[in-house]
Amino acid sequence: MNIIEPNLNGKQLRIGIVQARFTNEIGGEMLKVCCRTLLELGVADEDITITTVPGALEVPLVLQNMAASEQYDALIAIGVVIRGETYHFELVANESGAGVTRVGLDHNIPIANAILTTENDEQAVARIEEKAADAAKVAVECANLVNFLLEEQFDDEEE
Repeated sequence: MNIIEPNLNGKQLRIGIVQARFTNEIGGEMLKVCCRTLLELGVADEDITITTVPGALEVPLVLQNMAASEQYDALIAIGVVIRGETYHFELVANESGAGVTRVGLDHNIPIANAILTTENDEQAVARIEEKAADAAKVAVECANLVNFLLEEQFDDEEE
């Protein structure tokens, strides 16, 4: 049995982050926690690239362009969608989530989706620390896993 153990060593990894500015107070705090965690995992400050977009619906487009650049080992989506009185919440939550997933699959790059979808501000604030730190860990672990699997595949092809 071959078991690939989780690897949370962020050294040598390049991470891109896209933060939606809508509900920026919460997203800004998530960004701080995420970056702090990436640094704690060994990702170098100069290997973290951050950009912002107006809202969650714009996140996938920028992730797609970052992925297409092939400059990153993993990407992170940060934002907050809070339920309002209209159907718009469902549209934004569903479409941004589907877009983030599609970009990752289309470009074969891990993307940690930390776009919160909550009923109210209080729920979002309560999830800042855990969700943002988790996104950093997911990005590092999955980047290492994908890089390892690609190396294994390349090694097999050479034999």
